[in-house]
Amino acid sequence: SLSAAGCTFEEDGDPNQCEYTQGEDDDFGWELIRSYMMPHLTADLPHGSYLMVNSSQHAPGQKAHLLFQALSENDTHCLQFSYFMYSRDGHSPGTLSAYVRVMGGPVGSAVWNASGSHGRQWHQAELAVSLFWPSEYQVLFEAVVSSERRGYLGLDDILLLNYPCSKAPHFSRLGDVEVNAGQNATFQCVAAGKAAEAERFLMQRQSGEVVPAASVKHISHRRFLATFQLDEVSKEEQDLYRCVTQSSRGSGVSNFAELIVKEPPTPIAPPQLLRAGSTYLIIQLNTNSIIGDGPIVRKEIEYRMTSGPWSEVHAVNMQTYKLWHLDPDTEYEISVLLTRPGEGGTGKPGPPLISRTKCAEPMRAPKGLAFSEIQSRQLTLQWEPLGYNLTRCHTYTVSLCYRYFVGTGHNQTFRECVKMERNANRYTIKNLLPYKNIHVKLILSNPEGRKEGKEVVFQTDEDVPGGIASESLTFTPLEDMIFLKWEEPVEPNGLITQYEISYQSIESSDPAVNVPGPRRTVSKLRNETYHVFSNLHPGTTYLFSVRARTGKGFGQTALTEITTNISAPTFDYGDMPSPLSESESTITVLLRPAQGRGAPISTYQVIVEEDRPKKLKRELGGQECFPVPLTFDDAVSRGSVHYFGAELPASSLTEAKPFTVGDNQTYSGYWNPPLEPKKAYLIYFQATSNLKGETRLNCVRIARKAACKESKRPLEVSQHSEEMGLILGICAGGLIVLIILLGAIIVVIRKGKPVNMTKATINYRHEKTHMMSAIDRSFTDQSTLQEDERLGLSFMDTHNYSNRGDQRSSVVNESSSLLGGSPRRQCGRKGSPYHTGQLHPAVRVADLLQHINQMKTAEGYGFKQEYESFFEGWDASKKKDKTKGRQDHVSTYDRHRVKLHPLLGDPNSDYINANYIDGYHRSNHFIATQGPKQEMVYDFWRMVWQEHCSSIVMITKLVEVGRVKCSKYWPDDSEMYGDIKITLVKSETLAEYAVRTFALERRGYSARHEVKQFHFTSWPEHGVPYHATGLLAFIRRVKASTPPDAGPIVIHCSAGTGRTGCYIVLDVMLDMAECEGVVDIYNCVKTLCSRRINMIQTEEQYVFIHDAILEACLCGETSIPASEFKPTYKEMVRIEPQSNSSQLREEFQTLNSVTPHLDVEECSIALLPRNRERNRSMDVLPPDRCLPFLISVDGDSNNYINAALTDSYTKSAAFIVTLHPLQNTTTDFWRLVYDYGCTSIVMLNQLNQSNSAW
Repeated sequence: SLSAAGCTFEEDGDPNQCEYTQGEDDDFGWELIRSYMMPHLTADLPHGSYLMVNSSQHAPGQKAHLLFQALSENDTHCLQFSYFMYSRDGHSPGTLSAYVRVMGGPVGSAVWNASGSHGRQWHQAELAVSLFWPSEYQVLFEAVVSSERRGYLGLDDILLLNYPCSKAPHFSRLGDVEVNAGQNATFQCVAAGKAAEAERFLMQRQSGEVVPAASVKHISHRRFLATFQLDEVSKEEQDLYRCVTQSSRGSGVSNFAELIVKEPPTPIAPPQLLRAGSTYLIIQLNTNSIIGDGPIVRKEIEYRMTSGPWSEVHAVNMQTYKLWHLDPDTEYEISVLLTRPGEGGTGKPGPPLISRTKCAEPMRAPKGLAFSEIQSRQLTLQWEPLGYNLTRCHTYTVSLCYRYFVGTGHNQTFRECVKMERNANRYTIKNLLPYKNIHVKLILSNPEGRKEGKEVVFQTDEDVPGGIASESLTFTPLEDMIFLKWEEPVEPNGLITQYEISYQSIESSDPAVNVPGPRRTVSKLRNETYHVFSNLHPGTTYLFSVRARTGKGFGQTALTEITTNISAPTFDYGDMPSPLSESESTITVLLRPAQGRGAPISTYQVIVEEDRPKKLKRELGGQECFPVPLTFDDAVSRGSVHYFGAELPASSLTEAKPFTVGDNQTYSGYWNPPLEPKKAYLIYFQATSNLKGETRLNCVRIARKAACKESKRPLEVSQHSEEMGLILGICAGGLIVLIILLGAIIVVIRKGKPVNMTKATINYRHEKTHMMSAIDRSFTDQSTLQEDERLGLSFMDTHNYSNRGDQRSSVVNESSSLLGGSPRRQCGRKGSPYHTGQLHPAVRVADLLQHINQMKTAEGYGFKQEYESFFEGWDASKKKDKTKGRQDHVSTYDRHRVKLHPLLGDPNSDYINANYIDGYHRSNHFIATQGPKQEMVYDFWRMVWQEHCSSIVMITKLVEVGRVKCSKYWPDDSEMYGDIKITLVKSETLAEYAVRTFALERRGYSARHEVKQFHFTSWPEHGVPYHATGLLAFIRRVKASTPPDAGPIVIHCSAGTGRTGCYIVLDVMLDMAECEGVVDIYNCVKTLCSRRINMIQTEEQYVFIHDAILEACLCGETSIPASEFKPTYKEMVRIEPQSNSSQLREEFQTLNSVTPHLDVEECSIALLPRNRERNRSMDVLPPDRCLPFLISVDGDSNNYINAALTDSYTKSAAFIVTLHPLQNTTTDFWRLVYDYGCTSIVMLNQLNQSNSAW
């Protein structure tokens, strides 16, 4: 380092301590001046030794550099120097600058400079360079020639002082500053010393740029703080910076500190999608390769909708991340943000991953399905507009599906689904059928699922009906009447209100008939599809036209031509005329022309018949005629008593003419021989008409020729014959009365003989059958209504329904009730029509088991014969309404039918296929009806409302064996049926039946009715339940739930006959058994059949009634309320000392006795040869009706497994009971579990090595 004395440029100075060099890249060098050695030195220069630059000798801007050796600061020191700047005329000689170059780096900016003319004197300045060891620095002085090129610049006494500068402040160590790109960088320079007032504070960049100080703060009187700020630095601004103070007295220079600019990190690659869902995306960050500087102290995910303005940032601490709560079917941009330490250390988002979430299942089906326009053949519907929140997918489909029944039955259904256009919320269904219930639902589907809306029913408007099919027109022509019958149009297109039949004569062979005749019209009501046309002309062709009408008008006309039969000709004879003349062999009579009826007279015949005494006399006009021609010779050869004497053409008898019988002439091939005088003859005149192969003839006796020896008293003979007939009639009538009286006496006597009771009963039943058949035949000319009433009255009179309470002995057990929880009925005997005891006495409950066993095993007279006796002599062709009836053979007897209040303007709307049936001691306690068809659902609810019914018993499924048995006449929620609103309030489903509670409201009425529907679901169409337990429990439930003051109980199955009758008989007989200790099933069934036909349809049902009542009498009510189970069970297991038994043991024995045992035929599938090896024991086999057949195939087509489906309390087929799998049935066992979706297996046996199934 320099000595304290410094570099004085004196001649005697130590050159080793003052090393300096001239610059190599400057324009000229400094000149050493020693004034004592230069006698001619200009007066402008001072004396002494120093370095000098003469500006006048150099060009403007030329530079001269003076470099001193490198210096290092071991301790605080001060570099002091003197400078001289003078021009005689005051111009600036140039600029003198001092540079401090550190560690051989760039020169940078001047840390000190001076310019101008400072007078002819030396000035002193200091450089306080705070550069700390081991750093070295080098001071460079630069002289730059001014443009005036006048004057001198000089340097002298460059001294390195070992104490602080007094004129320039010293800086403390300046530390490095690290910032993230884009942030502000702040350098704080602390200096010690006295700062001049004109002091300038600068920050110099190593590259040469200069930054002024942002602020200077004096900490104390000799200490201050200078702050420098670089705004929003970038990576290019990373460099070395130092603090500098400048004044004319000197400069302070700090060490170089580095400005470190870090680039926030950014991933090179976008994140990777691992999995996408409807509301989430799982991604991998991919942060191994980045642009920028580390370290990474935080990772974040930034995501936003591609089409949305918002974005969200989530911090992430793992390489994979799941973005939650996203919108379905939406495109997202996902970027990764990386952060390094420091403010602004978060880099730009990396390249984005653009991914889309999957669609989600639609939120729900579209709502608001309603009609905007209804026509007869099209339906315009609208629904709510669909938003994204509902569809949850931009790719979706709205399908409108509709169905309706085609034809009269419900076994054919038209179905179609139509895809809607995008954003459509309105559609018109075309080509529909009029007056049809259209079931419509909307289905919203997307790739992830579908939602079906609730089916809504709309009804198309009426239209004019289609034409009546010509082939449905059937007719029976008579002579002056035609019976015409037709069927409802195949396409009624609405409610038929009227039929119109027009007819007129168009052709006739009778000239007296006007052709064409006047057109006449007949109107019929909608349920009348036949008509008898009377007062017609025989042999006349009529043109009939039939058409139907709805509220929209008449439909097409069906045409048919019907020709009446021709009638026999008529004669204009009053009493038998007297002959014109008579001889022994001839008789002359007057032949009068006959009048043809429907056909002209073709021929006449004169017939001669021998009048023998034993032959009954023919009455005039009442005898049989002579259709077969017979000549005299043929008659003689055959021994006939008559012959044709003449045949005359019709043209020969246009007016009355005489004709002689026996004139021995031949007429059209018939010989008219002379009459024998000794014989009596009857003379007949016969006329014949022919038309189109049809022949009619009529004859009349016109004369009698007595034998010559007889007196001619024909009138007396006639009277005598009539008297004989009268006497014979009286005798025959008396004989019949006598036979009847004897028969009555025999019956009364034989009733005292019990051995022949059965035979007498059978004979009497056959007699009654024949009597009733005779009565039927005698009343065939009466209406069906009269016939129904007469049959019912006849039956009641025959069986003498009277109060027979005094003849009964009541043996009912008062301690038990057959009805269980239902209220006990009053057991009075007033007005019960259900037993007589005359031909079929009631059976005591105590004798019922014996009676049933006898009837089942009897060879001569058992259940089969007793059941068949119900139908002997009955005529099933009763009145029916085919538009409202389900089966042709099911008729309603008008006397007991339910009559609805007619609707306004429709007097025929009082009809419904339903009958009142008496209960036990309660008239009209039941209404038996058919399962409502679609067109009579409104009538059904009208009846329920009108009769104040609170219970409906339904004993059929809606569909059985693929056939519709009953329409679904109730709603799933709420629905209007006409003016009646039905609302489902509650629904309870059990294994064998369901109970639904409905609220009924009717427009115009303030009352609100509650109706319970009891739906028994375990009874097939043609058969009976396997056991009666479920049905008996069902009956008890109905009884317990029906208020005593309620209206009739409505009972229906499909046709309202067999199963309905079984239910009513069981209900009545259970009451009778409880109240009187007897049952009278036969007479109960007989009485029911007088109210409604076929109330018991099969012998199997008749036997089932007996078995069911026997089970009820033997078992009673076995259900126990849960709250009473403990004391009841305690009583049941108590051992009776007398019998050494308990109620529980006796009940179990009773259970075994009433439980039917399985027959071999019932287990036929289990006994097939291919299935024998699949049974563990041949004593434990499942019945065919309970088998769960296997569905899946595993190399074996056999679908049998030894298992049985059993019910729980609330669900049918809720359990599968099976044996522990055998070695060869283990696969079948798991097929069973799979096929039936089993989720639980309960194992009740021990496991050993030989029976493992898993």
